[in-house]
Amino acid sequence: MSERLEDIAEAMVKNGQGLLAADESTGTIKKRFDSIGVDNVEENRRDYREMLFRSREAMDNYVSGVILFEETLHQKAADGTPLVDLIRDADAVPGIKVDKGAQPMPGHAGETVTEGLDGLRDRLKGYYDAGARFAKWRAVVSIDETLPTWGAIRANAHALARYAALCQEAGIVPIVEPEVQMDGNPGDHSIERCHQVTAEVLKAVFGELHEQDVKLEGIVLKPNMVVPGSKCAVQPGSEEVAHHTLSVLRRHVPSAVPGIAFLSGGLSDSDATAHLAAMNLQKDLPWKLTYSYGRALQAAALKAWGGKSENVAAAQAAFTHRAKMNSLAAQGRYQPDLEAAA
Repeated sequence: MSERLEDIAEAMVKNGQGLLAADESTGTIKKRFDSIGVDNVEENRRDYREMLFRSREAMDNYVSGVILFEETLHQKAADGTPLVDLIRDADAVPGIKVDKGAQPMPGHAGETVTEGLDGLRDRLKGYYDAGARFAKWRAVVSIDETLPTWGAIRANAHALARYAALCQEAGIVPIVEPEVQMDGNPGDHSIERCHQVTAEVLKAVFGELHEQDVKLEGIVLKPNMVVPGSKCAVQPGSEEVAHHTLSVLRRHVPSAVPGIAFLSGGLSDSDATAHLAAMNLQKDLPWKLTYSYGRALQAAALKAWGGKSENVAAAQAAFTHRAKMNSLAAQGRYQPDLEAAA
């Protein structure tokens, strides 16, 4: 694969493929494992990720890249094969989560700013040597009738831009992820409010990327879809979500960006797929629209696996089905009856 940032970014959003977000921190994956009664030890974490990465049909045909947690970047499979090599063997791009998490923002009650810039330049060199060719940094934006404040929007946009510039300096494509939360507190905002806030956030992010001289051809944007809060009484269909989301993106995302890989952000598996499909029915878009899903790709596989080796084949089949549905959605070819057919 070419080492040019533009070529790596294009490979990450290749037609009909998307990103598997397997970058759960040790604490987050503990919650996943607790739900199926599996101990959160390194061997189980390795076995689970190896199972996903050895799902040949899914990895070869539907997954263009994998976002890894630092532990996973350096892990080896049970037979001694580096997990990074399993990803490369599927012609997918290995990536790495580099932020240190969202922390309470001083003077801004209910808002956070993501940390991790200190020492990032040196860390990126190590990640590059270990095989990572893209990185991810997540900025979390709280939303209600008064939040976010401009101060929080600006702080997170500035951190995203500084991270992106450091990544490109290191030969690593930055995934720029500003997430307006759908399942935050109180989580009852309307789709119109999400539209307004997402527009403000993207405008600020691209302003800061410009100020930091970030090459837009060498990034991938990972935004939220424009949806109401999870507790909002009115939950629109995919056509309305697509209308609001594309309206915001057209106004605030430059055409130089090669691709947009949406986060699922608490959406159900089927809603995340259906919303993406509805957007890809539009044929006049300047960027590729695809997926960068964690739970929405893994939930069915995790449940089917249950930590038991005899369930690996069933879990891989569940993962492959979910990946195939999202691949079809990224091509505008998804139909809900394909779920029942499986």
